[in-house]
Amino acid sequence: MAGAVDLSALKARSEAANRPQQPGGGAGGGGGGAGASQYVVEASEANFQDVVERSVQVPVVIELWASRYPREEQVSSELERLATNGGGAWVLARVDIDQAPRIAQAFGVQQVPMIVIVAGGQPVDAVNGAMPDAQAAQWVKSLLDALRDRMPAIAEGEKRAAAGGDGDGEPEEEPEDPRFTAAEDALEAGDYVAAEAAYQAILDSEPANEQATAAIAQVRFLARAEQADPTAIERADAAPDDVDLQIAAADAEMAADRVEDAFGRLVATVGRTGGDDRDRAREHLVGLFELFPADDPRVTTARRALARALF
Repeated sequence: MAGAVDLSALKARSEAANRPQQPGGGAGGGGGGAGASQYVVEASEANFQDVVERSVQVPVVIELWASRYPREEQVSSELERLATNGGGAWVLARVDIDQAPRIAQAFGVQQVPMIVIVAGGQPVDAVNGAMPDAQAAQWVKSLLDALRDRMPAIAEGEKRAAAGGDGDGEPEEEPEDPRFTAAEDALEAGDYVAAEAAYQAILDSEPANEQATAAIAQVRFLARAEQADPTAIERADAAPDDVDLQIAAADAEMAADRVEDAFGRLVATVGRTGGDDRDRAREHLVGLFELFPADDPRVTTARRALARALF
């Protein structure tokens, strides 16, 4: 178990997560134009995988338009305004299908504008035609309401927007919280039940508290790790379709500090399963991601692989 989880990194992970990523910021990615929000990007075939990967964290609204038509008739300035002011609760990605025909083909575009919502690497809704401003605002609200429970980063973006921040500044220093001190004392004493209860009490009063969310994920894993069965790995290798075994083996690999193996096992399980089995494997994998800082290269690589398996 040694080295698998760095409990001292909780605050660092929390602060890193508060710095939103730009979906177009990867290799070959294109950002928005001058003055564009970091939550509004120009997507292309070169950086579209980055856009899909971002949808694992927050919804991505993909606006498909065509440069052969007047752009002002295609692109909703209201969607851009909402995304810019949304604090990263969702991202707007604009695609010129004349420059990205394979993306248009993937979504079966028959007319423009077409707006597609992608969440967890999968299209979940689509709208054809431009929307009046009031309708666009209500539509975005309905989208976030429907996905908020499944995508915790939405609430973090909304919290950032409510505070008037855009994620570009340094995180403010928080005073020591005695509730966290009590939880950390219980954790250091090996009392996982008391530690989880303490962190859960914080979440009950502050559902969007990211540090408590990260901490409770750590505690739950540490409790599971003490019961991890090393033989589950061999048994899972012999039964690739047994999702319960794959999850148990991933925990055993994580407890043995075989992080990449654990991530790779669950990504492969997501790729070859469907329905409830696929959802369980994906959710468990995302839970394991929460054990590490958001910018851990192992997490970044696994998120990319997960997005490819989902899309």
